[in-house]
Amino acid sequence: MEPFTISKANENGIRALSRKIEKLLEDKNGKLYRDNVVKFGIPEEYVKRAFSQKVLIGAAQTGKATFYLALKNRRVILGFAQTIGNDSATVELDRIVVFPGYERMGTGTKLLKRAIADQKKKRTESIIVRTGRDEAHARAFYEKNGFKKVKEEVVKSPWGKEIPLAVYLFQLTYK
Repeated sequence: MEPFTISKANENGIRALSRKIEKLLEDKNGKLYRDNVVKFGIPEEYVKRAFSQKVLIGAAQTGKATFYLALKNRRVILGFAQTIGNDSATVELDRIVVFPGYERMGTGTKLLKRAIADQKKKRTESIIVRTGRDEAHARAFYEKNGFKKVKEEVVKSPWGKEIPLAVYLFQLTYK
């Protein structure tokens, strides 16, 4: 695997990310579609809207959402992470997505470490993440990286389906 970098996405980066996600989601047999749309029963129109340029850029413009891109050659997007600031003390790691073909190469770990480093600079107290209760791979990833499971919950999705989740907490420490 060629080296890659992690950077905060500007508006152009978010546009490119949205286009990449839209393209990957066109393949109904593709891993991204199966793992994120089919598995959680998300209506296709909801997914298209959620990852549209307008919605992603709008989220960033609020100042609460930050997008991180894993980039090869400064232009090929390997994956991304998104954080959402809840308050000055807590940030939610909303998602880490590594695109097909770039899994198990440290991409997710580098995205996570960058998000944590940025929160440390802001003196954030904790980072929370919610993952599917039955997502063994995702749960192991967060546990391996120092997140502690604090509870399980069932949430009603915007499209009406109940989704069982595991909630993890990463406590930032300062000297």
